[in-house]
Amino acid sequence: MLPATKSVYDHVAWGSGPEHDFAQALENNSAVKVYAKLPNWFNPTPLGTYNPDWALLVQKDGAERLYFVVETKSSRSTDDLRDRERSKIECGKAHFKTLAVGDSPATFVQARNNDDLMATT
Repeated sequence: MLPATKSVYDHVAWGSGPEHDFAQALENNSAVKVYAKLPNWFNPTPLGTYNPDWALLVQKDGAERLYFVVETKSSRSTDDLRDRERSKIECGKAHFKTLAVGDSPATFVQARNNDDLMATT
């Protein structure tokens, strides 16, 4: 458990080294306003129990941007992922693309670290 001040909870439970490092970076990033490690029951894809990692609100250039799902893996290359994991990530991308409405829709991001996330904002 990682003590947290920007999370919706006082502590963040992480499941891997990349998740721990990502949560710590969120805590240290002044652009991150609030974040949450998504619970196990959050599985919006039709491929079953896919559990994305994060939801967060980032402020950049005076505008707030909601990243509803940030998928943290040790690599951004889909070639490095197992077939089922790669399929679930592709489904997550398609799911959030379909839901994209309005001026600032929630965005699906696959990131190894905080730098990857901030490069997409």
